Amino acid sequence: MPGKDYYKILEISKSASAQEVKKAYRKLALKYHPDHNKGEKTAEAKFKEISEAYAVLSDPEKKKQYDMFGAEGFQNRFSQEDIFRGFDLGSIFREFGFGGGGRGQGGFNGIFGGPGGAGQNFSHGGGFQGQNRRVRGQDLVYELPMTLEELCTTTSKVISYRASGRQENISVKVPAGIAAGKKLRLRGKGQTGMNGGPRGDLFIKIKVLDHPVFKRANANLYLKQQIKFSEAVLGAEIEVPTIDEKRLKLKIPPGTQNNASFRLKGYGLPSANGKGRGDAFVKIGIAVPKELNKEQEPLIKSLTEAGL
Repeated sequence: MPGKDYYKILEISKSASAQEVKKAYRKLALKYHPDHNKGEKTAEAKFKEISEAYAVLSDPEKKKQYDMFGAEGFQNRFSQEDIFRGFDLGSIFREFGFGGGGRGQGGFNGIFGGPGGAGQNFSHGGGFQGQNRRVRGQDLVYELPMTLEELCTTTSKVISYRASGRQENISVKVPAGIAAGKKLRLRGKGQTGMNGGPRGDLFIKIKVLDHPVFKRANANLYLKQQIKFSEAVLGAEIEVPTIDEKRLKLKIPPGTQNNASFRLKGYGLPSANGKGRGDAFVKIGIAVPKELNKEQEPLIKSLTEAGL
């Protein structure tokens, strides 16, 4: 089942401020509140839907998780209990001018299944259950920086993070060639659950650091190499670095043009699927001196006279 687009439900953009989120919810809540739509099941369903969206987008931590995992990923990780936990809709309605109880609040209770409102645990069946229900702990995300050199081989990293008030240390095996932004899932290493519920998971999100020489595109690497004008015209043999700290000799043929590219097969990163390695591509730039010495200037002039 696809996840719910809470931004679309509240008719706001992803860049909406907290005040804009609140304003949008108030507008829709007034429109679809049970007191204004007696017996209309469609309006009740819409009211429940916008309340769920507001419960997530008005909570900075839940909103962060929603934006990080996406709609479907969030729905897979967060139950209705998680979404409505700590969400006091009665207080919000009083702030919006619905009143603290009575008829308006009763209409709300009729939809959500009890006098306790959204502060209780919401079950998958649509009603509220007691506070002693086992609740799974929240997932955590840890951003792990990696260099391109580290991605050349499968690497073990020891990370330290806090979960449920405790310092945790764990060894993580990072596959060679893993893509930036990829998440490694460690089951049961997240926050402790409530009432004996299982722990959440820990997601290791890979952040690939910028490299001073190489640029990455999947398993391929790109670097720029400057050569002299004379080397471009006459040809030359130059040395170029590789990501695994080797030095390769590269033949530059006579008449090489600016921005010409040369392929070094198999000198990229390991493929993420474990099948071989990518390539390295050397882009040639022809260096033009800003100043000429006394010996060079007449030589350049003679080349001009010769038609070069």
